[in-house]
Order: sequence, then C-alpha cells, then structure tokens
Amino acid sequence: MRVIRVFPTATKATPDDALAYTGPPDLFAEADRVEISVAFTWDLPRAHELAKAWERVAPVTMGGPAMLCDSTYAPGEFTAGKYLRHGYTITSRGCPNCCWFCKAWLHYELTELPIQSGWIVQDDNLLACSERHVRAVFDMLSGFPRRVSFAGGLEAARLQDWHVELLAQLRPRPSVFFSFDEEEGWEPLVVASGKLWEAGFSRRSHLVRCYVLIGFPGDRTSAAEQRLQRVKQLGLTPAAMLYRADDGNVPDVEWRRLQRRWMRPAIIHARQDAKEVTR
Repeated sequence: MRVIRVFPTATKATPDDALAYTGPPDLFAEADRVEISVAFTWDLPRAHELAKAWERVAPVTMGGPAMLCDSTYAPGEFTAGKYLRHGYTITSRGCPNCCWFCKAWLHYELTELPIQSGWIVQDDNLLACSERHVRAVFDMLSGFPRRVSFAGGLEAARLQDWHVELLAQLRPRPSVFFSFDEEEGWEPLVVASGKLWEAGFSRRSHLVRCYVLIGFPGDRTSAAEQRLQRVKQLGLTPAAMLYRADDGNVPDVEWRRLQRRWMRPAIIHARQDAKEVTR
C-alpha cells in the first residue's frame, strides 16, 4: 500500500523521502492513503486545509501530537523514519511532571516503548524511565560512530551519577540538553551541570545546552535575557524557546528578535568572543 505522509510545517525533523509532503498534492501525487501528521496545535487550521486538498488523491486521516486533544485519536508506537526524519528516535512517551506550559503529562502516562534505533533522542522525559530502560537506550546509542544528541531534553532534577557515567562513556561526547523553565529549576540545573563538568564535559565544546522558556504570560524581555545570561554564565549554551499558546499567535517582533539572538551557538559565542577581544 502506497501511503503519503503530509506535514503542515517543515522542520529539521520532517522526513524528506519521496512520500513525505509539506504542502498540497502535486501533479504526480498518487497514494492509497494519505496521513496528515500535525505536531503543533496552531497548525490544525492548516492541516484541515491540506486534508481537503488531499481528499482528491486518496482517503485522508489525521494524527500527531496536536490531535491528542481529540479523545478518538489513539497514537501508535513509534516507527523510525515514518513521522520523524531518519536518525530520530522516541523510546518513551509521557512525563510524570505536571508543568503548566507542557501537555505531555496530560495526554500520556509515562510509557516505555520498544527501542528503535536512532541517535537523536526525542523522549518527553527519558530520565523518568526505569533504570533497565535507560541502560538499554544507552546500549543502543553506544553502537553509533557519530555524535548522539539528547534533543528531547534531560531533566536536571532527575540526573543521577550513573546517568552521568553513561553519558561520559559515549564517544564522541553527546550533545546534552537541559531546560530552565521556572526559578525552582535553577538549583537542579547548577548541580547537574556541575556533575557533567566533573565528568570531563567541556564548557568550550558547547555540547551542554539548555532550553530556556521565554515570552510566556507575564514575562518581560529584560527578565528573559537575564535568565539566558545566567545559564550562559553557568557554562551552558542557552537555547531560547519562545512560548506559543494553543492559538499559535506569534509573539511580537521584540520577542522574536530576542529568540534569534539566543538560539544559535555560533552567534551566542561569537558575540561573547568579540567582547573579549575588545577588552
């Protein structure tokens, strides 16, 4: 059966094979079924438009994280390369935390999945999984001769010494992402980053990064930049994550400009290097 997958928004994780589309059908589109994968709730209007456009090609179904608000939608197990580009993997779904800005805990109980091969780990909260599962994931990752990335993020408050040992054993050293969303997460971040420095991770490598939530209700650009600076002074490379509500309204230009300044490591550290040269 020929199945075309359609994605309303293209990201670096979007599959790029011949049966993956990011828009309406072209003259050569032929399929037995069309599956529209919607990652973000603000893409739902666009997804419905695409569904109508693709109906003339084949029967259409919709799914993806944004569809979890629909009680009739039941996500299946992760299939490598199907809805995320080759290299990405999800070994568990859900999170036991109840963060106000995240819906992972609303839609999933923490569930460990069969481990699919991949070097970019996108789990909601890998460190909340059982020790057996986490060690099995690292066993899978140890087989890659390339850099592993924990792009889904690792919860600093759950980082234990044996986690650090597993991270330090990966070669080349992995790219690690923590997060700093609320002030109560600062001390765990300090402790977690200290464990990695002690284990031999280098501040200069910029491999230890930290998502920093900005632009949420009540936030100010001055306060957000101060949080980003604090993370950078800790030795981590910040990655500004701009808050968007379910309606998808894009924050004003000042917030978007701030995010651009604090997203790419090359820009963040080049700016600091320039300051040091002028001193």
